Amino acid sequence: MGLRNFIEQLQKQGELTKITKPVSTEYEMAGIINALGEKPVYFEKVKESSYPVVAGLVSSKDLITRSLGISKMQLLPKLLAAIEHPAPPSMVQKAACQEVVETNVDLTKLPIMRYTEQDGGKYIASAVSIVKDPERGRNMCFHRLMLKDKNHFVPRIVENRGTDTALKKAGGELDIAFCIGNSSAVLLSAATTLPMGVDELGMANALEKTELVKCKTVDLEVPADCEFVFEGRITKEKASEGPFLDLTGIEDRIRQQPIVEIKCVTHRKNPIYQTILSGKNEHKFLMGMPKEPTIFKEVNKVCQCKDVYITPGGCSWLHAVVQIKKVNADDGKKAIVATFEGHNSLKHCVIVDEDINIYDPHDVEWAIATRFQADKNAVILSNQPGSSLDPSGDLTEGKKAMTAKAGLDATAPLVTTGKGFKKVDYVKVDLNKYL
Repeated sequence: MGLRNFIEQLQKQGELTKITKPVSTEYEMAGIINALGEKPVYFEKVKESSYPVVAGLVSSKDLITRSLGISKMQLLPKLLAAIEHPAPPSMVQKAACQEVVETNVDLTKLPIMRYTEQDGGKYIASAVSIVKDPERGRNMCFHRLMLKDKNHFVPRIVENRGTDTALKKAGGELDIAFCIGNSSAVLLSAATTLPMGVDELGMANALEKTELVKCKTVDLEVPADCEFVFEGRITKEKASEGPFLDLTGIEDRIRQQPIVEIKCVTHRKNPIYQTILSGKNEHKFLMGMPKEPTIFKEVNKVCQCKDVYITPGGCSWLHAVVQIKKVNADDGKKAIVATFEGHNSLKHCVIVDEDINIYDPHDVEWAIATRFQADKNAVILSNQPGSSLDPSGDLTEGKKAMTAKAGLDATAPLVTTGKGFKKVDYVKVDLNKYL
């Protein structure tokens, strides 16, 4: 469902906290979102802007699945099907995101936040970016945006990814659109790494109906029901971007990045500005969840995979817990190798049986404590391609990040002796009979 429908649903169910007192975008708003544990919150009055702000809508797997109208058990197959079978979105002539068109751009009127005292400036962390590769077509992803002035942003454009590749092909300048206030389907698809030339908006449309509309000033298509669209062009001029929190919650360094000139802003009447906290749960789930179906697919090639969880404690990028139905003695170790194939940036993984709740870190730790022997059940891989997000890896400038990887087979042996490996539970009682 769209952003507004989900907000309305949360409000009806009493799950949306409304803040009616004026709140500042300078540190205060971020502090309140964090203090609430990133539960859904709606700020009615913002000191620096006339637009309300919503946050916390994708801060848990439960919220994400509810916004898609599915159960947790349906999520992995649903994501995998959308990745493998994207559906071309249909176009509309009129769209809610273009109810108001502003060519006299003033980005400072927006409730753009300053998150921490270390930030290099005010930042947008919730915008999806859309460009067209001259050869491969449309690409959608996330770029954090540092506000430079009334009509300029400095985005973080990761080298050799979709936007950077398209920019180089286009000679160093490229039209771009940024969209704020999107459905969960659009957000998840923008965070998913698809093969070059595969349209992320097609994935979004496969997750749920996502209509597009042509931008007013650039040759790009954007989700018709988003709240804000910034139409602009990436220029050859560069400026300092950063520091800012990355996925690990650690301050990222300052880089020279291209400046984007915004030429037109379109939005709904009475638009709602959506924000997320960088380095916190919303950021983590959006980054990590799209890797779960790719791990699921690879593990299923070697054994029966039941579920996958990219854990928030592992920055939703570096750690995974994989649940399998063990049939053969070596299924656990085969699953370890397949897990690293499914997510190249992964650093550690734990393979567990069907009786372990992969969403309960205590249960996973119990499996490691009772079913794992380091000299028999560990797979250690040295000098492997890693993630630039991992500060403990080899992050030599100009080289691919390298790391050591470890997989833990915490599944029980098929043939057991001695104590065995099954938990014994107490009888369940109805306390209403006794209290």
